[in-house]
Amino acid sequence: MRAFILTKYKTALHEADVPEPVVGDHDVLVRVQASGLNQLDEKIRVGEFKQILPYKLPRVLGHDLAGTVIGVGAKVRNFKRGDEVYGRPGTDHIGTFAERIAVPEADLAIKPASITMDEAGSLPLVALTAWQALVEIGRVQPGQKVLIHAGAGGVGTIALQLAKHLGAEVATTASAANADFVRSLGADHVIDYRSEDFEQRLNDFDFVLDSLGGENLEKSLRILKRGGTVVGISGPPTPEFAHRAGLNPVLRLAITALSSKIRKQAKRIGVSYQFLFMRASGDQLRDITALIDSGAIRPVVGRVFPFEETVQGLESLANGGIRGKAVISNP
Repeated sequence: MRAFILTKYKTALHEADVPEPVVGDHDVLVRVQASGLNQLDEKIRVGEFKQILPYKLPRVLGHDLAGTVIGVGAKVRNFKRGDEVYGRPGTDHIGTFAERIAVPEADLAIKPASITMDEAGSLPLVALTAWQALVEIGRVQPGQKVLIHAGAGGVGTIALQLAKHLGAEVATTASAANADFVRSLGADHVIDYRSEDFEQRLNDFDFVLDSLGGENLEKSLRILKRGGTVVGISGPPTPEFAHRAGLNPVLRLAITALSSKIRKQAKRIGVSYQFLFMRASGDQLRDITALIDSGAIRPVVGRVFPFEETVQGLESLANGGIRGKAVISNP
């Protein structure tokens, strides 16, 4: 089986022949026909997350998939051969930059009928991130004010649509060239991040989804009303995350120190900061499927690379300029 493997940190992926996946009793064997490219893959490649994601190398990367079921484990009940599925394999089961993968049944859902395989492959990680941030943590309600940073990006394009579906008044940061595009996704207010300071234009917000971190995160705290929430997906991780992830005591102390500044700032002004490292969930994907097939959310695929160009596709993320998601296609 062909796959793209990471042999050591700070290297590119390399195409290689790897063993066929081992299918457990609760696993579904999927022929991968599309796989989304995510910043998470690049961060793992360069070793940015090696403390909290200590993967043994060599390792096949890839966190999104859409494809066709070609086999099922003895105890699988919800899928059968021939089903078209999509999903984000759990942290211990990543590896979608490959021709086939065995995925736990609980991580998969039937592919939305109204979209293509490439579109479905673009969705799981970003759609689950948006859902867990806005619905699960933020509990966004109609009439609330929500800021989604980087609205033209992978997470942003889905989060904008979801926030609008939930009835929020939605602001976003984007380039001037993408202003009309993000408005078409539901943005009521667009701040040109190149020429405007969102902190000077926005105030009394209920919720912010921050994908940038650093100074952007600190400013995001200051535009919230008291009791508001910022969810960060670029860090810094929090002690609560470290506890849920079962990290060792030394790493917990390091993470506590790393996020101390931002947590103190949030507490001082009466708001909340939470770090989100999304988790796999077939159940949530089924809810997302209903929104896609109803037309409430549409996937945005900015570029498609053939399977043979997986390395080039991953490298393209550093250049930016792609609306929505880039996808690897292997039909």
